[in-house]
Amino acid sequence: MSNGGIFMNNEICPANDRHMTSIFEKYLTVWVGLCIVFGIYLGKIAPGLAKTLDGMSINVNGAPVVSIPIAICLFFMMYPIMVKIDFASVVKAGKSGKPVFLTLFINWCIKPFTMYAIAMLFLGVLLKGLIGNEAMDLVKMPFGLDLPVGAEHGAGTVILQDGVKMLQIPLWRSYFAGCILLGIAPCTAMVLVWGYLARGNDGLTLVMVAINSLTMLVLYGVLGGFLLGIGRLPVPWQALLLSVAIYVALPLVAGYFSRKWIIGHKGEKWFKEKFLHVLTPVTISALLLTLVLLFSFKGETILANPLTILWISIPLFLQTVLIFGLGYGAAKILKLNYEDAAPAAMIGASNHFEVAIATAVMLFGLSSGAALATVVGVLIEVPVMLMLVGFCKRTAGWFNTEKS
Repeated sequence: MSNGGIFMNNEICPANDRHMTSIFEKYLTVWVGLCIVFGIYLGKIAPGLAKTLDGMSINVNGAPVVSIPIAICLFFMMYPIMVKIDFASVVKAGKSGKPVFLTLFINWCIKPFTMYAIAMLFLGVLLKGLIGNEAMDLVKMPFGLDLPVGAEHGAGTVILQDGVKMLQIPLWRSYFAGCILLGIAPCTAMVLVWGYLARGNDGLTLVMVAINSLTMLVLYGVLGGFLLGIGRLPVPWQALLLSVAIYVALPLVAGYFSRKWIIGHKGEKWFKEKFLHVLTPVTISALLLTLVLLFSFKGETILANPLTILWISIPLFLQTVLIFGLGYGAAKILKLNYEDAAPAAMIGASNHFEVAIATAVMLFGLSSGAALATVVGVLIEVPVMLMLVGFCKRTAGWFNTEKS
């Protein structure tokens, strides 16, 4: 059953017997792991493949801005999320009151800054020696910036690599940038599954996902540029705004008009039971293909230091648990029903890793440490969120379980 079938047709499964039936969703961690292994192997036997694909890009003023293969993959990741948004429900969201306010406050006023602090503490202080004090990473020059070789920009130095100007920055800062991009990207399509499994209010979950997706159009680029600048990383404002336009606005517009057209011609029942069912494997297949490309280029780095993924996972894990705890605790203080409290807390804990991966690739490059960090976010998301789902179900008695 697809995401659409899961959260829109609750009568199919009793509330106490909710579970993921799609093999893609149920074993996403396994598929991600296999893609990592295959990507690394592909990088060994065909080292130029990912680099060649990444070279197929749209250039502006001689600078590669949009990788065409990655953009195609990421569009198919984002479109199925956006086509599920019912704008009529978004308009009525004010009636939900407290849970909507809570998720917006946690996601945009707290989460980005706790991610910054936790990532800086672990990657920039506690684990810096393990990552390598002298380890460096090469990232794209910020869009529109033309500095001479040897010039300094933020924490980076302009160098010439294979005839192309690149910024050389400390490796830990590159990982740090990826964590920031995850921290400012709340909720994904999968949060609909987490809310469903926790026996939450599915309709409210969908509304909150829609509102956060729309909010990202305004705040993602602003917060991203601000926090990257604070962290002495290059702030490519034009590319940040372009990434929001390509990876959020474009699929959002496509989703809105295609949803309207399909429902108008085929009916809402066909849209939910047939069309959405087809999209779930398309979304995850596009994600997995993107991961193969990312890891085929980062294979040598990972094999040289296999603990890299562990170092990145630590701040991401702590951030996820902290944000969930803050949201869940605040929901208790606000006296929300359990059915509203569980999804409100999970939306903050879960990350919109599709947008984070897309932005990291666009801003810093397919081979950057920032792109790798966003991929690690995918790797740990499923097991950690399943753990939090179990916690929610065990603590449902803390709340009033009657839906308002």
